[in-house]
Amino acid sequence: MARLTLRAEGPAPVEAVWLRYVTPARWPSWSPQIRAVRVDGTRVTPGMRGEIVSLFGVSAVFAVESVDEERRRWTWRVRLGPVRLRLFHEVLRRPGGSATTLRIEGPALALAAYAGPARWALGRLVGR
Repeated sequence: MARLTLRAEGPAPVEAVWLRYVTPARWPSWSPQIRAVRVDGTRVTPGMRGEIVSLFGVSAVFAVESVDEERRRWTWRVRLGPVRLRLFHEVLRRPGGSATTLRIEGPALALAAYAGPARWALGRLVGR
């Protein structure tokens, strides 16, 4: 099991970034590799399950493990065939904007493949 931590800072207000994270319908607006999200509910909650459809039509299933609204943190597990990832998200207030941290645990090859698109998405998440 490998671990990878990515960070991004930008001008978007922390409240806006948190709302983009916890609203699955908004994920495709800042995460270009996501074409659609299929989920019951409008806001990420512990126990929520769903499916992400990638830009290339490949689907991954997910389950949200925990959400801490006060600390603006949430954790989920994603499965694409035999590949399983665990992702830890956090949004922080910064002067003039916000920052986000993403820690991913999973197979090293999967982390290497996902790092580029994830960096791009995080930059868009904290951008205007």
